[in-house]
Amino acid sequence: MICMEQLTLLSPTAILGYGFPDRSFERGLSFGPDVIAVDAGSTDPGPYYLGSGKSFVPRVAVKRDLTYLLRAARTLRVPLVIGSAGGSGAKPHLEWCCGLVRDVAKEDGISFRMAVIPADVPPSYLKEALWDQRLNPLGPAPELSEADISDSTYLVAQMGIEPFVKALDGGADVIIAGRSYDPAVFAAFPVWKGFDEGLALHLGKILECAAIAALPGSGSDCMVGFLENERFMVEPANRERRATVASVAAHTLYEKSNPYLLPGPGGELDLYRTEFEQIAERRVAVRGSSFRPQPYTVKVEGAKRIGCRVVTIAGARDPRFIENLDEIVAGVEKRTEGNFKWEKGKFKLMFHIYGRDGVMGEQEPHPGMGHEIGIVIEALAETAELAEAVLGFARSTMLHYGFPGRIATAGNLAFPYSPSDFKVGEAYAFSVHHLLSLENPEEFFPVHFEEVCS
Repeated sequence: MICMEQLTLLSPTAILGYGFPDRSFERGLSFGPDVIAVDAGSTDPGPYYLGSGKSFVPRVAVKRDLTYLLRAARTLRVPLVIGSAGGSGAKPHLEWCCGLVRDVAKEDGISFRMAVIPADVPPSYLKEALWDQRLNPLGPAPELSEADISDSTYLVAQMGIEPFVKALDGGADVIIAGRSYDPAVFAAFPVWKGFDEGLALHLGKILECAAIAALPGSGSDCMVGFLENERFMVEPANRERRATVASVAAHTLYEKSNPYLLPGPGGELDLYRTEFEQIAERRVAVRGSSFRPQPYTVKVEGAKRIGCRVVTIAGARDPRFIENLDEIVAGVEKRTEGNFKWEKGKFKLMFHIYGRDGVMGEQEPHPGMGHEIGIVIEALAETAELAEAVLGFARSTMLHYGFPGRIATAGNLAFPYSPSDFKVGEAYAFSVHHLLSLENPEEFFPVHFEEVCS
C-alpha cells in the first residue's frame, strides 16, 4: 500500500566526501526530501582500499559532507542512508565512518537512533559455500580456491534492500551500512514505503552517481529524484545543469553489460519497456521499468596482499631511444633478472609506456609513438627492500643503456622529481569477485541499533 502520492529523494554527491556546492544542496533541500541517501564507496579505485582497510576519500572531506547531511536530515526529520561506508564497506571502513558520524553528532549536539549494518563475510562461511558449489565467478574472474579466501584480508558482500528495510522497521534515523548494492541505498526507503521495486531500483541506479547523470555531468553535485506510482523523475539541484533524455538514458547504460537487464541481489531490473521523456527543460521522467525476482545472489569481493610496490616516472624525447625502445626494455629486463637471479620468483618488473600503450596495454588498437613518451617503471616484490633494489637497478640501467645510434651519453631519461623513486607501499589484488547464492537475504547482514546522544 502506497502511503503517499510522491516520494522525494536527495542524492547530494556521487560518493560521500566528493563534496557538493552549498547552493545546490540548499536548493535540493528546498524540494522537501523524504530521505537523503548517498553511496560512499566503489571498487573503481582498485583493490588497495579493500585490502588495506583504508578509505580512498580523505577524512576531512567525508566529515565535511557528513556534517551537512546530518544537520539537514535531523532538521527535516528524515532518514539519512549511507551505503558502502568508508569506501569499501568492510569492518574497518564501517567503524571509521561510524566514528565520524559520532564525532559530528557530538560537535553539533545532535541525537538520533543509528542502525549499523556490517557486510563482512566470514571466511569459513565462504569456504563452505565453495564446497557446496554456491559460488560462481562473476565475469572473467578465475575459479575460486580456499587459498584465495584465506589470503584475503577482508571479504564483503553487496547487500540488497532487505537489511535497510529491517533498519527502517527498527526506527533508524541514520543508517550506516557496509558494502552495498549501489541502487539499494536509494531504493530501500521507497520500497519500504510501498512503491514499485523496479522503478525504485532504476531511480537508485540514476541517483547513485548524483549529477553525473546530468549535463554537464559532475560527481560532486546534487541530484533530486521524485518517485510516483507509475514513473519517476530526476532533476539536478544546480540550475546550471540539466537532466536530458540522453544523459539519463546514458547513465542507465552505465556499467552494464546488457542494455536491457541490470542484475542485482534477488533479481534483475528489466528495462525492455522503459521510456524516457523530457517533461521540462531540466527534468526527465522515466516509466516502464520493472523488477524480475530470481534466486537470491550477492556479489562477494575480496582483496589480498601481493607484496610491496615502488615506481619511478621518467620521460624520453630522443628519437633514437624511442625507435629502439622495445629492445632497450628487453635488455633492461634481462640485465635486472641476471642481477637478482637469486631472488627469482620474488619480484616483478613492469614498464608502462605512455604515448604508446600505457593506458590500454595489449588492447591498444593504435600503438604508434609520438615525438616524446612517458615511462612508468614499476617493481613489485615480496618486501619493500627488494622492490626498491630492483627498481633502482632497472632505472639506472635504462638511464645509461647503450643502443644503436646513441649520441648523448649523459642519460636517456628525464626525471620530473627528486627523489625519482616513489615508495607506494603494500600492494593488493582482487582475490574474490564472485556471486554467492543465499537462502536468506539477511544471512550475514545483521542490523545493530545504537542511540547516538549529543
